[in-house]
Amino acid sequence: MSGWRPAVRTPQGPASEAAVAQPGAPGGGGRHRRGSPQARSLAQSDVAEALAVCALDPVASVLAATRFELAARAGLPAAGGKAWGFPAEGPLVAVCWSGANLVPVVPTDVSDADAADAAAAFATMARHQGRRSSSIVGERRAALAMWEQLEPYWPAAREVRADQPSLALDHDPTVAPEQDVRLSTLDDIDLVLPACVRMFTEEVGYSPVAHSGSAYALRVRTLVAEGRSYVHLGGRDDGTPVVLFKAELGAVAGSVAQVQGVWVDPEHRGRGLSVAGMAAVVAATRRHVAPVVSLYVNAYNAPALAAYRRVGFEQVGTFATILF
Repeated sequence: MSGWRPAVRTPQGPASEAAVAQPGAPGGGGRHRRGSPQARSLAQSDVAEALAVCALDPVASVLAATRFELAARAGLPAAGGKAWGFPAEGPLVAVCWSGANLVPVVPTDVSDADAADAAAAFATMARHQGRRSSSIVGERRAALAMWEQLEPYWPAAREVRADQPSLALDHDPTVAPEQDVRLSTLDDIDLVLPACVRMFTEEVGYSPVAHSGSAYALRVRTLVAEGRSYVHLGGRDDGTPVVLFKAELGAVAGSVAQVQGVWVDPEHRGRGLSVAGMAAVVAATRRHVAPVVSLYVNAYNAPALAAYRRVGFEQVGTFATILF
């Protein structure tokens, strides 16, 4: 990418590159190992340090950083989950958010040995807690390492998506935005919610809603109310209104907004709506929300990857998702 780069870390936070691999420094490969690696539950007083760890790789950590930012504003209980940190003592090297999703954050400069220890320690915490999350998701090294530790003890995963390019863009889109893409409003909810349900069902394989008051429906309504839902409406041949394209900003933290739930009505696919629609979402997001726009997509979804690259997205990492 042209302008955005992750910061480089020391145990105290961002610093120069020369400070990364000092002997004995967390992340530098010099940490002494005694017995099984251990993590600790984080308290409110640890939230600022957890955010500093997330800031070392803002795109990869945005899912967890969103929860930590909420915890910083309103307290950990309000953030809707639990937070763990590694190691159990001393400056944090890695963190993990345990909520609707289990999200490890192990910055890329952390050595492979320390990253493996962090994943093992977080997996131990998850085993003790029991499986409460619908997925493990995050940077591939950490997510797959956690699942390797948990697989012998937890029920089988429904699917392991081990290769999900993480894409980001820190400049204006390279194609013209669709002018009819706009923020959705609560007046649109009877159109937007069914489109979101169809997207989720196509992507994950089951419907996320049991009724209109379900957690998923409330999540969609919240995104709409917070100005995080974009939509392009049109009409069918009989005049019935239809969502042609939609996308949400599912996570926003620091300088990064992560786009989720990109979907085009099946009857209108193949017309370039996703390219122009995503260009509009990028332009609006960079103007009003955050300067870096990110998303992740399955590697086998060649049409989506091609569309995002036309908009100007570039790969900056790789995610993995283990679905339960």
